[in-house]
This record gives sequence, structure tokens and C-alpha cells, in this order.
Amino acid sequence: MPDSPDMGDLLETDDPEFQRVLSCVFGIQDHESRTYLVLLDNPGSTVAELADVLDRDRSNVNRSLTTLMEKGLAERRRRLLDPGGYVYQYTATPLPEAKGMLHEALDAWVETVHGRIDEFGSRSAE
Repeated sequence: MPDSPDMGDLLETDDPEFQRVLSCVFGIQDHESRTYLVLLDNPGSTVAELADVLDRDRSNVNRSLTTLMEKGLAERRRRLLDPGGYVYQYTATPLPEAKGMLHEALDAWVETVHGRIDEFGSRSAE
């Protein structure tokens, strides 16, 4: 199975895992959806902390977090350190909100597909 599933992958699965649904609907890679799920269980994590939990390189985790933030699935806050400097901490969008976003995205896709079905053949009749 490819790292980034498409709608066909989802439709062919009788009981898709939430992680696969997340990847498919938002058009993200499986490792990015895994990062989201780990972040749900570890709010306020730094890139280094997530890299340890995920057993991935920090640069890869950083790219995953960037994608998640672009999709509205994570946010970043800067925390000042006592000796000076700062560190970024990441928090996942709460699961109920993410589920709502999934429903909205999927509903929009279904509406588009229904429109294509309804339009099919009407152009040749003109």
C-alpha cells in the first residue's frame, strides 16, 4: 500500500483505520497522520521529543509538523527557556475538531462527485 492513500484505497477497504482515513481525506502521508496521532497523546511536545517517540529523524518530524499545521491539524507555540532562548512546542488539534474537519472535507468531496455524476451526459445532449 502506498504511503499516501487515495480515495480508491479507502473505498476498497471494508474497515479502514482512522489513520488511513485521516491520510486519505486530508491528502497527507501516513507518517504525517501517525505524527498527528502521537501528538494527540503528547501535547506540548518539541520536535526532539516527537522524534524520539516516533523513532524518526528530527528534520522529517519537522516537515510532518509543518504539513499538519498547514492542514489545521496542529499548532505551534513558542516557550521561553529560563537560561535564554526558546523552544517550539506542538499540540494536535483536538480530536473532536479534527473529526469535524474530516466530515466537512469528505462531505465537500461527495458533493463534488454527485455533481459530476449529475453532469455526465448532459453536455452531449446539448
